[in-house]
Amino acid sequence: MDTSVDVVVIGAGLAGLTAARDISRTGATVAVLEARDRVGGRTLTRDVGGGLVDLGGQWVGPRQRHVLRLADGLGLARFPQHHQGTKVLEVRGERRTYQGKVPSLPLLSLLDLQRTVWKLDGLAKRVPRERPSAAPHAAEWDTLTVEEWKQRHVPTWGARAALDIATRAVFAAEPSELSFLHFLSYVHSNGGLMPLTEIEGGAQAERFVDGAQSLSRRLAEKLPPGRVVLSAPVRAVLQDARGVTVTTEDGRTFRARYAVVATPPALAERIDFGADLPAGRRRVHADLPMGSVIKVVATYATPFWREAGLSGEAVSDVGPVRLCFDDCGSDGHHPALVGFFLGDTARAWTGRPAQDIHRAALEGFARFFGPQALTPLAVVELDWKAEAFSTGCYVGLPRPGTLTAVGDALRAPFGRVHWAGTETAIEGCGYLDGAVESGERAATELAARLTAPDAT
Repeated sequence: MDTSVDVVVIGAGLAGLTAARDISRTGATVAVLEARDRVGGRTLTRDVGGGLVDLGGQWVGPRQRHVLRLADGLGLARFPQHHQGTKVLEVRGERRTYQGKVPSLPLLSLLDLQRTVWKLDGLAKRVPRERPSAAPHAAEWDTLTVEEWKQRHVPTWGARAALDIATRAVFAAEPSELSFLHFLSYVHSNGGLMPLTEIEGGAQAERFVDGAQSLSRRLAEKLPPGRVVLSAPVRAVLQDARGVTVTTEDGRTFRARYAVVATPPALAERIDFGADLPAGRRRVHADLPMGSVIKVVATYATPFWREAGLSGEAVSDVGPVRLCFDDCGSDGHHPALVGFFLGDTARAWTGRPAQDIHRAALEGFARFFGPQALTPLAVVELDWKAEAFSTGCYVGLPRPGTLTAVGDALRAPFGRVHWAGTETAIEGCGYLDGAVESGERAATELAARLTAPDAT
């Protein structure tokens, strides 16, 4: 099979489908190749017990203008994430509760935490979003881990614990794994540290009535019939003077003038781009491993935590479940809780039997919200580390030293090959918003080339 189009897009997640939609609007022909048997990438919405749950990305916030504009254009309804009630903080094995945005910590720790947030936000603003390697202390910050910065600059145990919890929640990784420069760049890309961690006004403000995967489903439906090819892992993307030849693992070939690779960098490493792929781009593929997360959703007959005055929010520095939210459907129907195994904990549990993961999650929910959590109607989990075409979630994370060495290669086209994906985003990096922004950028780059007088 040999198909000819103007542009081949590799990856039918939100970035790839956004790029395909925008390219199609110029009148160019597009084929979208997806390794999975579904669209949506790192979003996945399933019906569990008569209600929809998101096992991948699910939230959007008011600052995320790209994805909100897309959702409104597609007619997708949203509803507020529930957060009313008492929150749970489990630190050093002690369960604490609090109201509002101020965690239940000693006064000195709270003051230190506020100072730390101000300090981090100030440093983040000094990192150019378009080019983090141009920051004034880029080389020093890129070799420093978040853990090392914390040990030097955060004196109290409470503020340290809070920073650890926030880091795991936002990155699905340990503070000792993260480049401090990447941490600051990510914070700047998303408008500050607190907006990343909060519900009201933050990145977890709203959810989609039909689930986050509905974004990709709607985008795919708007492309011409047959343009999205599923179960088509790509083996090679080779280019010559006149175009690109894309070959799938089952031997199908697609000939195009240009290609957009809209996969996580760690997955692009599996594709043969030819011997002339720049060394910087090769390192991007090798040195942006994915975060580690197992997501567990339990459904219940009633939202017993709400009835007890609890919001369903919990964070912990012990046990498998490090983060939890109310996961009820819109208008409170389909009562559910969602929990996250993150970083080292997720890696320790990956590959273990589902029933063991379920049991551990329910025990965590019970510690947070009471023994009723032990008797769900249904439980479902997704270990993103075990997903062959993700190898983790939420996002690829540059190892220390990577951004200053090859950060400029993240978005730089390689001949006729352009790059998309939330890892390449300038705004909303790591989120649905960043995926949409990156797809729009890639499409803009290609529109200029497709219409240039000397374009071939």
